[in-house]
Amino acid sequence: MSAASPSWPKLPPRSICLIRHGETTANRDGIIAGRLDVALTDLGRQQARALQAYPWPGAIALFSSPLERAQETCRLGFPDQNFHCHPGLRERNWGRFEGAPLSELPPREGRPEGGEDWSEMITRVARAITTCCAQAQDRLPVLVCHSGVIRATRLLAGQQSSGRRPANAHPISFVWLDDSHKEIAHAL
Repeated sequence: MSAASPSWPKLPPRSICLIRHGETTANRDGIIAGRLDVALTDLGRQQARALQAYPWPGAIALFSSPLERAQETCRLGFPDQNFHCHPGLRERNWGRFEGAPLSELPPREGRPEGGEDWSEMITRVARAITTCCAQAQDRLPVLVCHSGVIRATRLLAGQQSSGRRPANAHPISFVWLDDSHKEIAHAL
């Protein structure tokens, strides 16, 4: 995966936190979920509930992908917090590969048959993050989303690759420092 393209929108100059939803049946079974609405496993629900103990540095504004696995992670991890669904935080559409084994996952670059182009997804994610940051005002934007959204954010933050699949239900901060973002994964 290449570094940021000059044609992609820039991330806002502020810190953000992204969290991949809790483990799903598709994660457990090695299936490409994409836009499929798959359920959290019991472990995924435990992972989501563990977010309640995370020591947030101050007020947060919570956003979620519209897919149920992300919304359930929000409800379990932040039971007293309202959240807003943003369609731009949804996972990539893998087209005909959705529901197939992970071993059949096509290359990330390009457009899978019947699916979403990787570069178009990155642009979508940048716009979603920008909107969420504006709505958050002076609160930390916390986005509960998907592996693909986090991978796209890594490239938008200036990393040289989209990296490995992030852990389920672990906060990942993209901290704004000196005209760039630095990724910091947090353990629970």
